[in-house]
Amino acid sequence: MEETRPVITYQEFKNLDLRVAQIISCEPHPNADKLLVMQIDLGGERRQIVAGLKPYYAPEQLVGRKIVVVVNLAPATLRGVPSNGMLLAAQSGNDVVVLIPEKDVPAGSKVL
Repeated sequence: MEETRPVITYQEFKNLDLRVAQIISCEPHPNADKLLVMQIDLGGERRQIVAGLKPYYAPEQLVGRKIVVVVNLAPATLRGVPSNGMLLAAQSGNDVVVLIPEKDVPAGSKVL
């Protein structure tokens, strides 16, 4: 059964800063079996994010891809590695897929 989450207001949703980013590099996390460490370009700003995608993607499959990222998420340290954002992905059963823009848009584009 899926987890029930509280209903949020439109204003709370508007507080999310979602942007398109391009993955510049991706490598396995040095201290975790399921995590990947990515360098992303947010249209002139580079950041590092850590995501639990290793069971679903090889690092080379992600390099160059455009993704959607929550950029105003508080920074976190995952198994000793800093992460400054979170990419969006969807899960269906045992499959996890990274959400990508339908068309090619510049890195840094806002998601409305």
